[in-house]
Amino acid sequence: MSRSAIKLRLLYLLALAAFALLLTPAHGQLTVEITGAGANRIPVAIAEFGGDAASSRIVTSVIRADLERSGLFRMVDSSGVAMTEASSPVFGDWKSRGADALAAGSIGASDNGRQEARFRLYDVNKQTALGGSAFVTSKTMLRAAGHRIADIIYEKLTGEPGVFSTRVAYVVRAGAARYELHIADADGQNAQVALISREPIISPSWSPDGGRLAYVSFENKKPVVYVHSLASGKRVVVANFKGSNSAPAWSPDGRRLAVVLSKDGGSQIFLVNADGSGAQRLTTDTAINTEPNFSPDGQNLYFTSDRGGSPQIYRMNIGGGDVQRVSFEGTYNVSPRISPDGKSMAFISRRDGGFRLSVMDLASRQVQVLTDSNKDESPTFSPNGRMVLIATEMGGRGVLSAVSLDGRIKQRLSISAGDVREPAWGPFNR
Repeated sequence: MSRSAIKLRLLYLLALAAFALLLTPAHGQLTVEITGAGANRIPVAIAEFGGDAASSRIVTSVIRADLERSGLFRMVDSSGVAMTEASSPVFGDWKSRGADALAAGSIGASDNGRQEARFRLYDVNKQTALGGSAFVTSKTMLRAAGHRIADIIYEKLTGEPGVFSTRVAYVVRAGAARYELHIADADGQNAQVALISREPIISPSWSPDGGRLAYVSFENKKPVVYVHSLASGKRVVVANFKGSNSAPAWSPDGRRLAVVLSKDGGSQIFLVNADGSGAQRLTTDTAINTEPNFSPDGQNLYFTSDRGGSPQIYRMNIGGGDVQRVSFEGTYNVSPRISPDGKSMAFISRRDGGFRLSVMDLASRQVQVLTDSNKDESPTFSPNGRMVLIATEMGGRGVLSAVSLDGRIKQRLSISAGDVREPAWGPFNR
């Protein structure tokens, strides 16, 4: 890797470190439990990295855990074998272990007392290198380097971008009058607290650049929409009109938000600039209109409305025009979320007396129910569109659950003390 490229990686990791310093460490980390895996998992070996032993153990453990947790890979035993990115693999040995792919690397010293994580990935069957990379990092950011390496391995072997280095936001109710807005790595680790309040916090929504969170806080004894800068910790009021202000959703360009306001009577959808100026009403009927979500091209809004007599999902062009009904199965369909490629819609439907995560192919209108739980809510897509994260309830306690679009890969995320609600999966790091 060129020196300029390594410097870019250094700036990226330093930015993550600076962000972490502005947040308060959380008392509880999300614990991830794998409850379902893909049918045909790719067997991958991650050899013990060379160089500094303690640092290498951290990085390799993160890579292995990320790939295993995805449900698409099966870890091949590599115990007793240490390799660096400069080693010449004995492909026959790895093939006999059952590996289709092999990664090897090292952690070494870099400039200014920092460290450099290097790796290379191989196709065992073809006996060829698939690529590699290097990251300048520090001892406090070794996990971030491991996530980035896992992302590259994931993409090389599946053709899709990995999401291990992305983040999730969620709300923890830690007591009768304590609500915390948390931000954590996608594996539930490195949780930080962005906001603590005695009143509820709901509906967090990531800006497309990952630098800001919009959310609704009741700290002033009424719902108010804020935009919170994660780098500075500062926030601005985006909507504090008479009545209720709720359900913020970012436009794909990050310049505006769709919000739900009751200032004119009823619940109506408005567009506002990210600084709170220029409120423009979009819905004009007397029905309840709520839970807006932009299409990836920014031209349409999907939302929930009871205009037909029961809660259903509709679509409208933000420039005006006819409103079209999207959901038709059943009498209760809410919380639309559109996949990053615009082809699928996740939503919550009432089935057999329970509220369950469903997904619709928007071209064919075919619907698949992905869960068998009873209290699902707040769906949010991973940035590569492969997984949907929801809040649900198990044993009377709020937990998060992630499921793949085919329903096979499932994960459960929980905290030992406290209810977890209101998840929002952040965008790819830029």
